[in-house]
Amino acid sequence: MPTPAPESTVQGTCPHDCPDTCALHVTVREGRVVRVAGDPEHPTTHGALCTKVSRYAERTYHPERVLQPLRRVGRKGEGRFEPVGWDEALDDIASRLRAIAAREPQAVLPYSYAGTMGLVQGEGMAARFWHRLGASLLDRTICASAGGDALVATYGGKVGMHVEHFAESRLILIWGSNPITSSVHFWNYAQQAKRAGAKLVCIDPRKSETAEKCHQHIALLPGSDGALALAMMHELIVHDRLDHDYIERHVDGFEKLRERALAWTPERAAAVCGIDAGTIVELAREYGGARPAAIRLNYGMQRVHGGGNAVRLIALLPCLVGAWRQRAGGLLLSSGGWFRGARRDAWLQRPDLLEPVYGPAAEGRRPRTINMCTIGDDLQRQSSPAFGPRIEAVVVYNSNPVAVAPDSAQVVRGFAREDLFTVVLEHFLTDTADHADYVLPATTQLEHWDAHAAYGHVYAMLNRPAIAPLGQARSNAEIFRQLARRMGYTEPCFEDSDETMALGAFDPTRVKLDELGRKGWSRLAIGEAPFAHGNFPTPSGKALVDAPGLGVPDFVPNYESVLSSPALATRYPLAMISPPARHFLNSSFVNVPSLRAAEGEPVLEMHAGDASARGVAEGDLVRIFNDRGSTLARAVVGGRGSDGREGRARPGVVHGLGVWWRKYGRDGTNANQLTHQRLTDVGRAATFYDCLVQVERAAGSPAGSVVAAATAAAE
Repeated sequence: MPTPAPESTVQGTCPHDCPDTCALHVTVREGRVVRVAGDPEHPTTHGALCTKVSRYAERTYHPERVLQPLRRVGRKGEGRFEPVGWDEALDDIASRLRAIAAREPQAVLPYSYAGTMGLVQGEGMAARFWHRLGASLLDRTICASAGGDALVATYGGKVGMHVEHFAESRLILIWGSNPITSSVHFWNYAQQAKRAGAKLVCIDPRKSETAEKCHQHIALLPGSDGALALAMMHELIVHDRLDHDYIERHVDGFEKLRERALAWTPERAAAVCGIDAGTIVELAREYGGARPAAIRLNYGMQRVHGGGNAVRLIALLPCLVGAWRQRAGGLLLSSGGWFRGARRDAWLQRPDLLEPVYGPAAEGRRPRTINMCTIGDDLQRQSSPAFGPRIEAVVVYNSNPVAVAPDSAQVVRGFAREDLFTVVLEHFLTDTADHADYVLPATTQLEHWDAHAAYGHVYAMLNRPAIAPLGQARSNAEIFRQLARRMGYTEPCFEDSDETMALGAFDPTRVKLDELGRKGWSRLAIGEAPFAHGNFPTPSGKALVDAPGLGVPDFVPNYESVLSSPALATRYPLAMISPPARHFLNSSFVNVPSLRAAEGEPVLEMHAGDASARGVAEGDLVRIFNDRGSTLARAVVGGRGSDGREGRARPGVVHGLGVWWRKYGRDGTNANQLTHQRLTDVGRAATFYDCLVQVERAAGSPAGSVVAAATAAAE
């Protein structure tokens, strides 16, 4: 028998927008990746990966991968390109950017987010390039800034308890989160706690896969989380389930919060939340009596008008009952703030490079900032004193705004401008790439160096390339490095290699670099119960109720709701949320055949009563619409893994699972055709789940999964 080819294992890190930030073992045989698995030694990964990333090699070797530079030959949006050489592409791109920057550098806009969370391939060399050019800054708020800024306002940083310690909790509130889909390693710890006798409560409008596995599901209306938190506080105060010593020592402004909470009886909150008052009373009783009690908060609940205020209120709950005294008590939304000071951000991103364009920072001059959530409108704005220059060029990397940004009809109109010069760094011809003048082939995580922080644990991470880049692909950092040379930028920082940047991304006084290089990960030195004695990273060391510039948190209703816009709610009576489909991660993995086949097609989950009132049955094709547009989906009224006839949706709420690429939608749209560009109360973030719609049966369409059948046939 022939001798099997030798295998090697390369240490890597999952780059995707997920709190788990898993350590990978990548197995390579004869220069090809044959397996991607979790590192069994990494304490939070412990050898397990989600379905998506376990199939990462399938994505890397996808037959539709872009492996050479492409230049547009058709109309924008058609996705028609011709091959072009790297030198020709980069020379032309640099020439056009140079000409625009000579007139007005702010007319150039970078657009990126978390397609990779890497410190090098994300905003490393790219940030150096944009700072040197003087381009408009991008406010990267599309996912988490409402909750993140709310945590900073309350705790002084994006900090919380350690994910491992949830295994020891006696009560866990899983609030606005579906960890079976979005944080499988936290779910493992929650299951350990459950087996040890802990109670799990899921607070979520949708009866998610997680909600089905919890002891209790509280299906509140979207955007009503702040009212629920205030009513819980009301009950804690009235029944004296407070830790007065902890409040006195470690909470600043409690009396103002007390006055606000006492106005929110369970009955008042129940009317806003669409749940029973008794449910609130019992939840507060259990939360006030359990030791230790923990909250796993996630970002779904902050994607509404009042999302920031809601997070501030929920973040104060563990302070009121002294849950922080024990390591298995408290709250976790993000651990990203623990890395502040451990990351060498100034060295990686070089904001000082703005000075040649705008002068010393002390003068207070900076380029304007464009919010990524309003890109649909901003691409169509003319020059004005308030807005600044018209956007003439956009360079997109690590994002797919045509699919993921709100109010996508407006986004499409913006990217369809013939006078807009668009460059996209990508792995595939996404909806956004179809609108590009140039598409540049980028490497995947298996093909480049990178370094990673995390927002679900406290391990600094390293990623080594397992294989050589496929085809003509180049890393993001290398593409911006080559552009910098063509722009004439001679600063030595543009010569730093990807490896140099990855190995230098962390402060050696905060991260054990020898351990990072040897294992691929190293734990930050954070206390087991970091706020047992206060010491929050605020100026006073206390948790803040009356935050500077924000005041005392309160319930803020949705932009689109019966409370705030009753006339609109009469026309569009259903609240729509668009949580991620189980096998996708935002718009990543949508084109992986096995994962898309598992999802089948775009669906709309409906309550049986809402469906019946509209003449909609299981499997019908439905039209979901409002004043911004419409989209088509298959109705799911019951089943699909649900344990009850009514399915996953509560009355008055529908779920358009996403984020599908528009080109895979039945009519070339997705759920973001219906969302709007208005921003949250705190953090300037997107309000995807603050959306009213109406639903009707699409006439003349047979029931049955046509898209799923076509996908299966294609395979």
